[in-house]
Amino acid sequence: MSRFFSEELSALTPYTPGEQPDKSKQLIKLNTNENPYGPGPMVKKALEETDSDLLRLYPDPEALELREAIADFYGLGPEQVAVTNGSDETLAFAFMAFSANRRKVFFPEISYGFYPVFAQVFKTDFEEVPLRGGLTIDPEDYLKCDGPVLIANPNAPTGLALEPSEIERILNADPYRLVIIDEAYVDFGAESCVPLIEKYDNLLVIQTFSKSRGLAGSRVGFALGCEDLINDINTIKFSFNPYSLDQVAISVAAASMRDKEHFEQTRSMIMATREKTFKTLKEMNFHVIPSKANFLFARHDLISGADYFAALRENDIIVRHFDKERIEDYVRISIGTDEQMKQFLKVTGEIIRELE
Repeated sequence: MSRFFSEELSALTPYTPGEQPDKSKQLIKLNTNENPYGPGPMVKKALEETDSDLLRLYPDPEALELREAIADFYGLGPEQVAVTNGSDETLAFAFMAFSANRRKVFFPEISYGFYPVFAQVFKTDFEEVPLRGGLTIDPEDYLKCDGPVLIANPNAPTGLALEPSEIERILNADPYRLVIIDEAYVDFGAESCVPLIEKYDNLLVIQTFSKSRGLAGSRVGFALGCEDLINDINTIKFSFNPYSLDQVAISVAAASMRDKEHFEQTRSMIMATREKTFKTLKEMNFHVIPSKANFLFARHDLISGADYFAALRENDIIVRHFDKERIEDYVRISIGTDEQMKQFLKVTGEIIRELE
């Protein structure tokens, strides 16, 4: 690092994103939970109709078109929606807005890797709450936390999800404590907490267009909550970068939110493929965690997670391995198309048979 870098941040360990290989290589990419089917016809139409001359102008800082589309989908008002440059930016704004004044943030010890990074960047005290047996989150462990609670639901990288009634226990335990639910993967079988927003003013729900809506390359995220919480997020946003979403991103995300048919069709396909893959891995004697996300978390007694990852990589298949205590023997497998998953299972079967 340079001699100009902040001493306070010198010990920072940045988040490590999943590998993005050379697109010219014929690899089966199952490592970053991207949607294998991509955006639908309404998004493509919006792209075709984009007036390139508009790109010389700043986009709408309020992104009203997009906020109205999101609000309409969830039965909320536009004032209950904030939009950002990916849900990571939403999370960053939440850390800035709600973790000041020495309030400790609580989140699971095994979850999205950006949580501790944001805490360090924004000089926030935090506590990683241990998972229970089976890598589960127990709401009981969050009832007495004396600061904001942040839970990914479904959790990553396990894919396990809490019921809204379980999250309500945390909300009710202390009405003066904020609960942030990161629902990046909620559309693949879990139940959203969005209906609880009208009941609880201490609930903030964060979602993304990167997974179920196939727009990872557009970088669009959003927060849903009571108007006061959304105003807090927007205060940070407009103090940081009011033009964080470009005009093309606003247009295609709004189109994606309106394209309900494509949304329902593709998420159903991914869930069906996930269940077929889950069943076949179990038949191969893998330990697989039941998932409500667009990925599976699995391990096998005959091979370490690192070796399984490497063996798949040698066969042009990329999954995700985390070198972290309690989960180092697992790999996270994004759900691709049926054809991609058939090839993944074929190669996996060959790897395991060689070890038996």
